[in-house]
Amino acid sequence: MANFTTSGFLLMGFSGKPELEIFYACLFLVLYLLALAGNMLIITTTSLDDSLQSPMYFFLKHLSFLDLCYISVTVPRFIYNSFLHRGNISFWQCVLQCFVFTLCAATEMAMLTLMSYDRYVAICLPLRYDIIMDVRTCVHGVAGVWVSGAISGVMHTGATFSIRFCGPRIIHQFFCDVPQILKLSCSNDYISEVGVTAFLSLAAFLCFIFIGFSYMHIFSSVLRMPSAEGRAKAFSTCLPHLTVVLLFICTGGLEYLKSHSDSPTVLDILLTVMYTVVPPTFNPMIYSLRNKAVKSAVRKVFKRSKAYLCR
Repeated sequence: MANFTTSGFLLMGFSGKPELEIFYACLFLVLYLLALAGNMLIITTTSLDDSLQSPMYFFLKHLSFLDLCYISVTVPRFIYNSFLHRGNISFWQCVLQCFVFTLCAATEMAMLTLMSYDRYVAICLPLRYDIIMDVRTCVHGVAGVWVSGAISGVMHTGATFSIRFCGPRIIHQFFCDVPQILKLSCSNDYISEVGVTAFLSLAAFLCFIFIGFSYMHIFSSVLRMPSAEGRAKAFSTCLPHLTVVLLFICTGGLEYLKSHSDSPTVLDILLTVMYTVVPPTFNPMIYSLRNKAVKSAVRKVFKRSKAYLCR
């Protein structure tokens, strides 16, 4: 790794061995390309197909755009650093990365909560669905989750970088991760950050509780459906969403709450990948491309593209 200036930080990544570093970079490159392809496909399909204009697909399109932003904050920089065998990042680049990452993570949590409410209204209050989830409500909901994410990003980043740093500014992670940055603080300078973290953790917990209660009502309604086909359709829509929520919350929570060592373990690497790379990469597969309507729309898009190219 190259030397770094006193005003910046050194990102250690996952390994000091060049061959392992290249291996991880190639793995992340494959996952990043999958995330780009899958999420761009969902955005394109839900934008072009007239049959996918319901609130569920409106939120899905915004989730895919959010996932693109989320994975693009950290992974391209890591791939670039790994291939060049360098890890230095300037202070303001680290601040920006921390802010955008926190913004995207908080917005994703809020978006998943909003989508759980949409599913609750669709299944538990089907006759009032069009009235409750009208265009104005959907637009205001998406705007609200982005505003909440921006506020969280400002609070978290401001509190994190208000501390004084002591000793070598070495971050044992592949991006400017807040828990790792706090380890560099002098004495108790991070107390204000603890307060912000506690507040945001409470907000995330309330979102989780809201999602949990929504799905309790959803599954209760689904189990009372007389049609086996209706139950199967409802479960196929809701279970992937619940999988995404649990994966994102559980792995992210474990990473932030557990103690961090100076030398990353296999568990550290696995948890980091699970909450930063896996959700945006596999969301299109477990959330969208299993959906019959989406698959049909994707085929239509490809047929149109093929017909256009053949002209």
